Amino acid sequence: MRSLTRHGLLTAIAGGGAIGALVLGFALYGQRRAQAAASPVPAVATEEYGRRLITDTARLLGPDHEDPAMRYSGSRLACASCHLGNGADPGMLSLLESADLYPRYSGRDGGERDLFDRINGCMARSMNGRTMPRDSPELMAMVSYVESLGDRFKAMGTSVRKATDPAAFVRPERAVDFNAGERVYKGRCAICHGADGLGLPTSARPEDGYVFPPLWGPDSFNDGAGMARVLTAARFIKARMPLGEPTLTSDEAFDVAGYINARPRPHMENLEQDYPKRAEKPIDSPYGPYADPFPIEQHRFGPFKPIEDYYKAQKTASN
Repeated sequence: MRSLTRHGLLTAIAGGGAIGALVLGFALYGQRRAQAAASPVPAVATEEYGRRLITDTARLLGPDHEDPAMRYSGSRLACASCHLGNGADPGMLSLLESADLYPRYSGRDGGERDLFDRINGCMARSMNGRTMPRDSPELMAMVSYVESLGDRFKAMGTSVRKATDPAAFVRPERAVDFNAGERVYKGRCAICHGADGLGLPTSARPEDGYVFPPLWGPDSFNDGAGMARVLTAARFIKARMPLGEPTLTSDEAFDVAGYINARPRPHMENLEQDYPKRAEKPIDSPYGPYADPFPIEQHRFGPFKPIEDYYKAQKTASN
């Protein structure tokens, strides 16, 4: 297994010309303190413990944990791989305002879900693992941490709250160009995530996780994760990648997202149970069944406008 020292990282960056990271994401959200108050919070379920869980997920919850009962994540990723700055950075996939978003309706689950549910959804999908008990110190600590970020956001000045993301992603009205995506990956992403897409491990010890996460392969997010959707991945890539220099065009972000999501990754069972109301399924959902006649490859890689127009016409006809 490759390891990456500080000197090695600086050498790699110098040789490659830029930090080209596509740190894909695994969404964690929080819940208001009032929602957590129904269950007593163990002393260990502190905001600081929640921060550590998001930062050092592989060590504290990963598949190499000495206690099998604590192996909730099925990968060696960190929640902070996507939620940059431990979720405290304004912009795409920030956790600063997440506590105010829940509970809310989830089309994927077919009902109202709170932040405990949302975090567990990320654990099962983005982390390719299993859900945590609602009264576990770990889940409660994560909720407490995200709630603390909401308090911090409300205390921020307007200028600090403002995101520094570039112009928003604009969807190309065509299918993914995989050759173009490969060129973008090799030129802007491989320096950090590796030519093989398997990431850069922190050390020879698997439990140390990654400096830059794998974007495909057995240690990446599974095919039920939000980042397995091309448009979701492209929005994140356009806003945040390459790390520290998000200068890709919408076309480049779209093509490289498609290239990444065409690579092999873990499969999540029972995906056919998602979106009980099929018409609520996102147009870029990479798995069926669908409430439309379009093939799975078009749902995965576009073009998306014909699918979008189909549902608009269905809605108009039903009104």
